[in-house]
Amino acid sequence: MRSYSELFRTREFTPLFLSSCFRTAASTVSGLALGTLVYRATGSPLLSALSMFGPSLAQMVGAATLLSAADRLPPRATVAGIALLFGLGTAAMAVPGLPIWTIFALLLLLGLIQSFGGGVLWGLLTEILAKEGYLLGRSVFNMMSGIAQITGYATGGVLVALLSPRVTLLLAAGLYLTAALTARLGLTPRAPRALGRPSVARTWSTNARLFSSPERRTLYLLLWVPNGLVVGCESLYVSYAPSRAGALFAFAALGMFIGDVTTGRLLPPRVRARLGIPFLLLLATPYLFFALRPGVAVAAALAALASIGFGSSLIQQERLVALIPDELSGHALGLHTAGMLTLQGVSAALAGGIAQLASPATAMTVMAAASIAVTLALAPALNRHRAAPPEGRRPEPSGPRVRQSEVNSP
Repeated sequence: MRSYSELFRTREFTPLFLSSCFRTAASTVSGLALGTLVYRATGSPLLSALSMFGPSLAQMVGAATLLSAADRLPPRATVAGIALLFGLGTAAMAVPGLPIWTIFALLLLLGLIQSFGGGVLWGLLTEILAKEGYLLGRSVFNMMSGIAQITGYATGGVLVALLSPRVTLLLAAGLYLTAALTARLGLTPRAPRALGRPSVARTWSTNARLFSSPERRTLYLLLWVPNGLVVGCESLYVSYAPSRAGALFAFAALGMFIGDVTTGRLLPPRVRARLGIPFLLLLATPYLFFALRPGVAVAAALAALASIGFGSSLIQQERLVALIPDELSGHALGLHTAGMLTLQGVSAALAGGIAQLASPATAMTVMAAASIAVTLALAPALNRHRAAPPEGRRPEPSGPRVRQSEVNSP
């Protein structure tokens, strides 16, 4: 699969894509509204950052307990059901007078649900497109995410200013419900990829199997840590420029869109494979200049330039998909998503804490420096693994495996 037109001619790709469009737009609009609502109520950069990215902390709990559900639940019902629950939860957060702790409790609950939702979504994408089409398909999803964030943050900023954060949350809830309806009507029923009930034991054994490969471990760390630390920088946009945060988010999304188009469609495979580390360094380096406390225009340009580096995620995902068994695709990709969101939540909390003690600009600089240090520390291991193709790897250590009787036939 080599062209975007082929993607959209593939049955079920379009409804899955549209449902994700609505969900991403809803998440973008609701995140900005909620961050503004919490900041106005508390005046705290830490709580504002946590309201937007803190629910990702629940992903760590979900990845350790619920992730086996990603391959053992019917995909259509699960994708639609998760969007429905997010719509109801977002509407509940718009209730006037709701205590801040109740909002955070709802956010943590939704984070637990989402911990296996990413695995269901991306595992379904590998079924619809097969592994050979995953990179191109995922790049289209990422580009859509960039466009939805550009328009969502810009629109959300206008809605928050003209209406109110609570009314904006209700509009976001409507988008979530539209996503649920699109998935329910547009996707066809599919059996789970693996049989058996989800359980904590299955989650732990599969996580252990995935981490038994040094190459997969390195890829997971590169997908989680450097990106997560940079998201800690992004979590401070509201406190850095309270009245212009929407512009910073929109320009960051524009940069991500450029990076995804370049990585997914324009770069030849041989060149693409060598740009993972340079892109990660690009992702963090512009935030070092926030130590100079630039104005909003320069800050937006720096955010856009940095976010081109998010194209590194596609490069590492392409390699990861080539290294995972088909029956574990949902779990493995869900582990990537859950770990990524967990590190984003941890980084948002850390960045917010530093900003509380110093300033948002100082916190951004510190988080960017940490991201660069982690990338440089992991780069030698990645280069060693890249020298050997998947066929040349040593066999995986024996350990818990999914029995053939538990795997659906193709």
